[in-house]
Amino acid sequence: VQLQASGGGLVQAGGSLRLSCAASGSGFIIDAMGWYRQVPGYQRELVASMSSSGVTNYAESVEGRFFISRDYAKKTVSLQMNNVKPEDTAVYYCNVAFRYYGRSNIRDYWGQGTLVTVSS
Repeated sequence: VQLQASGGGLVQAGGSLRLSCAASGSGFIIDAMGWYRQVPGYQRELVASMSSSGVTNYAESVEGRFFISRDYAKKTVSLQMNNVKPEDTAVYYCNVAFRYYGRSNIRDYWGQGTLVTVSS
């Protein structure tokens, strides 16, 4: 499994930004895909995730502002970030939960991280 994330950058408060992440490789089935973020000195936290059945989970701090979507055929996950705030500044990581064909145990894999900076 490999993940390639894109879309980070500098945005003004109140603006919008879209992050995208594509999974590649073979021999595995994806369960959930999601986005996490981390600020230096703090733990990595969930931003949003979407299961294979389309169930979404959002951090309370982004509810109603951020929206996660998936293209199951293309194995991509996107995060539409609207009305961003300075406190959204962080390194955002794409995550995929998957299992290999014929195996039941779920593994997860992290992308390389993309920096989002929100200026006030």
